[in-house]
Amino acid sequence: MDVLLWGVLPYLCIVSLVGGTIWRYRYDKFGWTTRSSQLYESRLLRIGSPLFHFGILLVFFGHVGGLLIPESWTEALGISEGVYHFNALFFGIIAGVCTLVGIAILIYRRRTTGPVFMATTRNDKLMYVLLVAAIVLGLWTTLVSVGAGSEAHNYRETVSPWFRSVLYLHPDVDSMAAAPIQFHIHALVGMLLFAVWPFTRLVHAFTAPLNYLFRPYIVYRSRDEGATGARAARPGWSPVGTSDRDRSR
Repeated sequence: MDVLLWGVLPYLCIVSLVGGTIWRYRYDKFGWTTRSSQLYESRLLRIGSPLFHFGILLVFFGHVGGLLIPESWTEALGISEGVYHFNALFFGIIAGVCTLVGIAILIYRRRTTGPVFMATTRNDKLMYVLLVAAIVLGLWTTLVSVGAGSEAHNYRETVSPWFRSVLYLHPDVDSMAAAPIQFHIHALVGMLLFAVWPFTRLVHAFTAPLNYLFRPYIVYRSRDEGATGARAARPGWSPVGTSDRDRSR
Protein backbone atom coordinates (compact mmCIF):
# COMPACT_ATOMS: atom_id res chain seq x y z
CA MET A 1 0.00 0.00 0.00
CA ASP A 2 2.85 2.42 0.78
CA VAL A 3 4.39 1.77 -2.63
CA LEU A 4 1.03 2.37 -4.32
CA LEU A 5 0.29 5.58 -2.42
CA TRP A 6 3.72 7.19 -2.34
CA GLY A 7 5.49 5.52 -5.27
CA VAL A 8 2.83 5.14 -7.97
CA LEU A 9 -0.02 7.54 -7.25
CA PRO A 10 2.14 10.71 -7.48
CA TYR A 11 3.08 9.91 -11.07
CA LEU A 12 -0.52 9.13 -12.02
CA CYS A 13 -1.49 12.57 -10.69
CA ILE A 14 1.37 14.22 -12.59
CA VAL A 15 0.28 12.51 -15.82
CA SER A 16 -3.28 13.73 -15.24
CA LEU A 17 -2.08 17.27 -14.48
CA VAL A 18 0.27 17.60 -17.46
CA GLY A 19 -1.73 15.55 -19.95
CA GLY A 20 -5.04 17.11 -18.93
CA THR A 21 -3.61 20.63 -19.23
CA ILE A 22 -2.29 19.94 -22.72
CA TRP A 23 -5.60 18.39 -23.79
CA ARG A 24 -7.58 21.30 -22.33
CA TYR A 25 -5.40 23.85 -24.09
CA ARG A 26 -5.66 22.11 -27.46
CA TYR A 27 -9.33 21.21 -27.48
CA ASP A 28 -11.04 23.59 -25.06
CA LYS A 29 -9.41 27.00 -25.47
CA PHE A 30 -12.77 28.77 -25.28
CA GLY A 31 -13.42 27.05 -21.95
CA TRP A 32 -10.05 28.13 -20.54
CA THR A 33 -11.56 30.80 -18.32
CA THR A 34 -12.62 31.55 -14.77
CA ARG A 35 -16.21 32.08 -15.96
CA SER A 36 -16.32 35.35 -14.05
CA SER A 37 -19.58 36.11 -12.26
CA GLN A 38 -18.74 39.66 -11.19
CA LEU A 39 -21.62 40.94 -13.28
CA TYR A 40 -24.13 39.22 -10.95
CA GLU A 41 -22.56 40.21 -7.61
CA SER A 42 -19.47 42.24 -6.79
CA ARG A 43 -19.63 43.28 -3.12
CA LEU A 44 -18.70 39.90 -1.62
CA LEU A 45 -16.42 39.14 -4.55
CA ARG A 46 -14.33 42.24 -3.81
CA ILE A 47 -13.70 40.90 -0.30
CA GLY A 48 -13.44 37.15 -0.78
CA SER A 49 -11.43 36.97 -4.00
CA PRO A 50 -8.42 39.14 -2.94
CA LEU A 51 -8.37 37.46 0.47
CA PHE A 52 -8.37 33.99 -1.09
CA HIS A 53 -5.75 34.79 -3.73
CA PHE A 54 -3.47 36.49 -1.20
CA GLY A 55 -3.69 33.50 1.12
CA ILE A 56 -3.20 30.92 -1.63
CA LEU A 57 -0.07 32.72 -2.86
CA LEU A 58 1.39 32.58 0.65
CA VAL A 59 0.46 28.90 0.84
CA PHE A 60 2.15 28.23 -2.51
CA PHE A 61 5.43 29.95 -1.63
CA GLY A 62 5.38 28.32 1.82
CA HIS A 63 5.10 24.87 0.27
CA VAL A 64 7.83 25.66 -2.24
CA GLY A 65 10.18 26.72 0.55
CA GLY A 66 9.27 23.84 2.84
CA LEU A 67 9.30 21.03 0.27
CA LEU A 68 11.97 22.02 -2.23
CA ILE A 69 14.61 23.70 -0.05
CA PRO A 70 16.60 21.12 1.96
CA GLU A 71 17.15 21.65 5.65
CA SER A 72 20.92 21.76 5.14
CA TRP A 73 20.57 24.81 2.88
CA THR A 74 18.79 26.95 5.46
CA GLU A 75 21.26 25.87 8.14
CA ALA A 76 24.12 26.89 5.84
CA LEU A 77 22.55 30.35 5.63
CA GLY A 78 22.58 30.60 9.42
CA ILE A 79 18.84 30.01 9.88
CA SER A 80 18.34 27.69 12.83
CA GLU A 81 15.65 25.03 12.77
CA GLY A 82 13.76 26.78 15.58
CA VAL A 83 13.67 30.09 13.73
CA TYR A 84 12.65 28.38 10.49
CA HIS A 85 9.75 26.49 12.10
CA PHE A 86 8.55 29.56 13.98
CA ASN A 87 8.31 31.55 10.76
CA ALA A 88 6.77 28.60 8.91
CA LEU A 89 4.07 28.19 11.56
CA PHE A 90 3.45 31.93 11.93
CA PHE A 91 3.05 32.65 8.23
CA GLY A 92 1.38 29.28 7.66
CA ILE A 93 -1.42 30.15 10.08
CA ILE A 94 -1.89 33.59 8.48
CA ALA A 95 -1.97 32.09 4.99
CA GLY A 96 -4.33 29.29 6.01
CA VAL A 97 -6.79 31.59 7.79
CA CYS A 98 -6.84 34.11 4.91
CA THR A 99 -7.39 31.36 2.36
CA LEU A 100 -10.09 29.64 4.41
CA VAL A 101 -11.99 32.87 5.15
CA GLY A 102 -11.69 33.95 1.52
CA ILE A 103 -13.02 30.71 0.08
CA ALA A 104 -15.79 30.61 2.71
CA ILE A 105 -16.97 34.04 1.51
CA LEU A 106 -16.81 32.90 -2.12
CA ILE A 107 -18.79 29.72 -1.40
CA TYR A 108 -21.39 31.69 0.57
CA ARG A 109 -21.68 34.15 -2.31
CA ARG A 110 -22.03 31.35 -4.85
CA ARG A 111 -24.69 29.58 -2.80
CA THR A 112 -26.79 32.64 -1.95
CA THR A 113 -26.62 34.52 -5.26
CA GLY A 114 -29.13 32.94 -7.62
CA PRO A 115 -27.48 33.53 -11.02
CA VAL A 116 -24.06 32.58 -9.65
CA PHE A 117 -25.40 29.37 -8.14
CA MET A 118 -27.19 28.47 -11.38
CA ALA A 119 -23.87 28.79 -13.24
CA THR A 120 -22.12 26.40 -10.81
CA THR A 121 -21.17 23.09 -12.42
CA ARG A 122 -20.41 19.71 -10.87
CA ASN A 123 -16.74 20.32 -11.53
CA ASP A 124 -16.98 23.55 -9.54
CA LYS A 125 -18.55 21.73 -6.59
CA LEU A 126 -15.83 19.06 -6.64
CA MET A 127 -13.17 21.76 -6.88
CA TYR A 128 -14.55 23.60 -3.84
CA VAL A 129 -14.72 20.39 -1.80
CA LEU A 130 -11.10 19.50 -2.56
CA LEU A 131 -9.88 23.07 -2.02
CA VAL A 132 -11.58 23.38 1.34
CA ALA A 133 -10.36 19.92 2.38
CA ALA A 134 -6.77 20.76 1.43
CA ILE A 135 -6.89 24.10 3.27
CA VAL A 136 -8.46 22.64 6.42
CA LEU A 137 -6.00 19.74 6.48
CA GLY A 138 -3.10 22.14 6.00
CA LEU A 139 -4.30 24.21 8.95
CA TRP A 140 -4.77 21.01 10.94
CA THR A 141 -1.16 19.92 10.43
CA THR A 142 0.00 23.44 11.35
CA LEU A 143 -2.06 23.60 14.54
CA VAL A 144 -0.97 20.09 15.55
CA SER A 145 2.64 21.24 15.19
CA VAL A 146 1.93 24.32 17.30
CA GLY A 147 0.30 22.20 20.01
CA ALA A 148 3.16 19.71 20.03
CA GLY A 149 5.72 22.45 20.57
CA SER A 150 9.26 21.11 20.61
CA GLU A 151 7.92 17.59 20.08
CA ALA A 152 6.36 18.51 16.72
CA HIS A 153 7.13 16.27 13.79
CA ASN A 154 9.82 17.67 11.48
CA TYR A 155 8.28 17.22 8.04
CA ARG A 156 11.55 18.36 6.46
CA GLU A 157 13.00 14.98 7.39
CA THR A 158 10.16 12.88 5.93
CA VAL A 159 7.70 14.65 3.62
CA SER A 160 10.21 16.99 1.99
CA PRO A 161 12.74 14.28 1.03
CA TRP A 162 9.89 12.17 -0.38
CA PHE A 163 8.57 15.09 -2.45
CA ARG A 164 12.00 15.84 -3.91
CA SER A 165 12.62 12.15 -4.57
CA VAL A 166 9.43 12.01 -6.65
CA LEU A 167 10.83 14.80 -8.82
CA TYR A 168 14.09 12.83 -9.09
CA LEU A 169 12.06 9.84 -10.38
CA HIS A 170 13.28 7.75 -7.45
CA PRO A 171 10.51 7.98 -4.81
CA ASP A 172 11.61 7.53 -1.21
CA VAL A 173 8.53 5.63 -0.05
CA ASP A 174 9.89 4.89 3.42
CA SER A 175 10.35 8.58 4.28
CA MET A 176 6.76 9.45 3.51
CA ALA A 177 5.46 6.33 5.23
CA ALA A 178 7.20 7.48 8.43
CA ALA A 179 5.24 10.77 8.53
CA PRO A 180 2.16 11.13 10.81
CA ILE A 181 -1.33 10.43 9.50
CA GLN A 182 -2.29 14.10 9.09
CA PHE A 183 0.50 14.56 6.56
CA HIS A 184 -0.64 11.44 4.69
CA ILE A 185 -4.20 12.70 4.36
CA HIS A 186 -3.08 16.19 3.40
CA ALA A 187 -0.78 14.80 0.71
CA LEU A 188 -3.49 12.52 -0.72
CA VAL A 189 -6.03 15.34 -0.96
CA GLY A 190 -3.40 17.60 -2.51
CA MET A 191 -2.51 15.01 -5.15
CA LEU A 192 -6.18 14.48 -5.97
CA LEU A 193 -6.66 18.23 -6.31
CA PHE A 194 -3.80 18.47 -8.81
CA ALA A 195 -5.13 15.45 -10.71
CA VAL A 196 -8.48 17.17 -11.39
CA TRP A 197 -6.95 20.66 -11.74
CA PRO A 198 -6.94 20.77 -15.58
CA PHE A 199 -10.64 19.88 -15.74
CA THR A 200 -11.81 22.73 -13.49
CA ARG A 201 -11.72 26.52 -13.63
CA LEU A 202 -8.45 26.37 -11.65
CA VAL A 203 -6.68 25.86 -14.96
CA HIS A 204 -6.73 29.65 -15.44
CA ALA A 205 -3.89 29.87 -12.91
CA PHE A 206 -1.49 28.67 -15.64
CA THR A 207 -2.32 31.72 -17.76
CA ALA A 208 -2.39 34.48 -15.18
CA PRO A 209 -2.28 37.87 -16.99
CA LEU A 210 1.14 38.84 -15.68
CA ASN A 211 1.78 40.86 -18.85
CA TYR A 212 -0.67 43.42 -17.49
CA LEU A 213 2.06 44.50 -15.09
CA PHE A 214 4.42 45.40 -17.92
CA ARG A 215 2.19 46.55 -20.79
CA PRO A 216 2.34 50.23 -21.82
CA TYR A 217 -0.28 52.72 -20.73
CA ILE A 218 -3.39 53.06 -22.87
CA VAL A 219 -4.04 56.66 -23.87
CA TYR A 220 -7.69 57.69 -24.04
CA ARG A 221 -8.88 60.80 -25.88
CA SER A 222 -12.17 62.55 -25.33
CA ARG A 223 -14.81 62.68 -28.04
CA ASP A 224 -14.64 66.48 -28.38
CA GLU A 225 -10.84 66.62 -28.64
CA GLY A 226 -11.05 67.34 -32.36
CA ALA A 227 -13.36 70.33 -31.74
CA THR A 228 -10.80 71.90 -29.41
CA GLY A 229 -8.19 71.98 -32.14
CA ALA A 230 -5.95 69.30 -30.65
CA ARG A 231 -6.34 67.01 -33.64
CA ALA A 232 -8.48 67.11 -36.76
CA ALA A 233 -11.14 64.46 -37.12
CA ARG A 234 -10.13 61.49 -39.27
CA PRO A 235 -12.50 59.22 -41.20
CA GLY A 236 -12.70 55.75 -39.69
CA TRP A 237 -11.45 54.08 -42.86
CA SER A 238 -8.26 56.14 -43.05
CA PRO A 239 -5.12 54.40 -41.73
CA VAL A 240 -3.33 55.87 -38.74
CA GLY A 241 -0.71 58.42 -39.76
CA THR A 242 -2.43 59.46 -43.01
CA SER A 243 -2.30 63.23 -43.45
CA ASP A 244 -5.15 65.43 -44.68
CA ARG A 245 -3.25 66.09 -47.92
CA ASP A 246 -2.83 62.36 -48.58
CA ARG A 247 -6.55 61.77 -48.01
CA SER A 248 -7.49 64.52 -50.50
CA ARG A 249 -5.59 62.89 -53.34
